[in-house]
Formats: sequence, C-alpha cells, structure tokens
Amino acid sequence: MDQKDNSHRDRVNQAITFHQPDRTPRDFAASPEIWQKLGEHFGTLDRNAILKKLGVDCRIVSYDSFCEPPGILNDETDWKASSERSSIGGMWRQIEPDGSTRDIWGAHRQRVKTACGSLDQLVSFPLEAAKSLSDLKRYRWPQPDWWNFQSLRMVIENLDDRETYNIRYRVGSVFETAWSLYGFERMLVDLKANRSLPAYVMERITDVHVENLRRVLEIAGDLIDIVYFYDDVSSQEGLLMSPETYRREIQPFHDRLIDLAKKHRKHVMLHCCGSAYSLIDHFITMGVNVLNPIQPSARNMEPSRLASEFAGRIAFHGGIDVQHLLPYATCREVQNKVAYMQELLGKNGGYILSGSHHVPAEVPLENVLAMYA
Repeated sequence: MDQKDNSHRDRVNQAITFHQPDRTPRDFAASPEIWQKLGEHFGTLDRNAILKKLGVDCRIVSYDSFCEPPGILNDETDWKASSERSSIGGMWRQIEPDGSTRDIWGAHRQRVKTACGSLDQLVSFPLEAAKSLSDLKRYRWPQPDWWNFQSLRMVIENLDDRETYNIRYRVGSVFETAWSLYGFERMLVDLKANRSLPAYVMERITDVHVENLRRVLEIAGDLIDIVYFYDDVSSQEGLLMSPETYRREIQPFHDRLIDLAKKHRKHVMLHCCGSAYSLIDHFITMGVNVLNPIQPSARNMEPSRLASEFAGRIAFHGGIDVQHLLPYATCREVQNKVAYMQELLGKNGGYILSGSHHVPAEVPLENVLAMYA
C-alpha cells in the first residue's frame, strides 16, 4: 500500500504549535452559492475535490452528521437543508410540513432569500414558554444514543484518501444552541435574573456534547487533530455580556469540553465571532489553542493588535475580511492582504488562512480564487 502524504496534517499542527510550516496552512468555509460557483469553475460539485483544488489542508467531521434520533423516518429529514459549512457530511434536519426545519435539538429555522443568496433564520423558540425547571425537564431532550459514530473512522479515511488532512471534530455549541431554543433576549436577561433556567438548558446540552466527544475520541481519536466548538459571546462592538458573567455562567460548560479534549491530548479550537478581544487572555488560560474567525472589522480585533499582544500564545484562524475586502477589492488587493496576513500572523507559525467567516454569496469568484492562489 502506498504511503500517504502527511504534509497537510503536519502543516496545520506545526502552525498551531508555533513552528514555521513549509507554507501557511489553509481552510475554507462558504455559502452554498460560493460552493456552486466553485463547482462550476472546477467542473465538479464534489466538495472534497474542490477543497483539494484550493489547496485546503483542513477537513471537518461534525456531530450533526451522525444523528439517528428514534421515531423519525428518513423521508422526514433533509441532510442538505443547511449546506454552508466546509464539512463534507450533511447536517441533520427534520422537515416540518411548511418546509421549515428543526435541528437535532429542536431549534426551528426557515430558509429565507436575501439580495445575493439565502440563509437560515430562527422562526420560533421551543422553550420560550418555559417558566420553571419542571417545564424545562418535560422537554424532549436529545440523548447520546441518538448518535451513531460507528462509521466515523471510515468517513475520515475516505476524506484522507491518498493524502492525510488535518481533521477537526465539530462538537457543536452550548450558549448558541441554548438560546436557539430559549430565545436570545430572554437568555441574556435570565443569565442575570433567573440563572437556574439557562444553566439547566446549557447543562443538558453539554452533557450530550461531552458524551459524544468521549465516544468520538474512543472510536477515532488517533485520526482527529482538533476538537472544535463554537459559541458567539460577542458582537462587532464587544461582548454580549460582562467577562464576569461569561466566566460564571458559560465557562464551566466550555471547561468540560476543553478538559476532555486535553485529556486526550487534542488541540482545542474555539469559534467566537466579533470582538472577543477582552476574553482572549482568558481563553488562553482555559486551554484554547486556536481562535476563529478573527474579524478584522470588529472592535479591537485588528490583526496588528492581535499579533502584538498574543503571538506565540494562541494561534489564529481566519482574518481575511469577508465583509469589506472580499466583496469589493480587486484580485491584486486580495492577494496583497493575504500576503500581509501570512507575514503578520504567521511569521513564526500560529496562523491558518481562511475567511473571517463563511465567504458570502456576493463575493466574486475571482476573489475567492485569488485568496487561494
């Protein structure tokens, strides 16, 4: 059997540990419209093939690609209902009679058209009427046995094919999933005013994530490089809550995920949009190795500031602005910015090239290609 090429996997791991790789590692995530444009350009809609054409070093396997909840038939689900991310497997969604969908937790979404494409929007919150712990306990909470990871090794091995990629396991979220069930405004209020209710919701979610992660690492830990979870606790202008509230109300659940990953000697990657600046030192202390997506237009998230204050202590993933640069710049301007970011954030490792979020539909195809030239 031919020896596999490990350069993709090694390149990312070297960057995360602040060793200079042969080139800056790459990752990619985009809206369905961008995937379609790339597919037409490259002559294939196979996402793994497209990622290879772009020289992307990372691959994702996600918890919601392995759902098998009881009592729901296959013809009641749509694995392509939410297809933005760069993982290869679909996202489990149950189809409602009106065409809206529910994820494995019960979060209710509708696909809506925008000026340039489409996106999922939450349209109702199944726990919004809950007034007590008794109400929350009556909810049909997912159980770990609703997941079947027995095919996970085969899925990863098929991704690797003749080359070994850097694999990250997408755990899911805690705070975001909680408010998608509970309601955003109410969640923020009750984190201060009625703490036991959001705490119970986040605990039930975390219990499932922790057990899923334990099983995943038991089955395929030797093939997985990064444990990845996401929770947006900030906006463009700052945190959604005080640092003290984050540490008291949300961090204990994040700590459980990080502790299990570290027990298995895995790197940890956190996705937190917006101005996460005031928590970055704290994330480092918690054991986060990689911060994504680095939105340079958010307050205090200028790449030069991040390089000055945090280089060598946490790796950065993202940073190529999808709000202003990619939609409107010339190809040359995109290439110049990529070179600048690679030098600034990746001079001694510590940087993975990617957009500052999913590349949106309005970005010209030539700018996407320029970013990965």
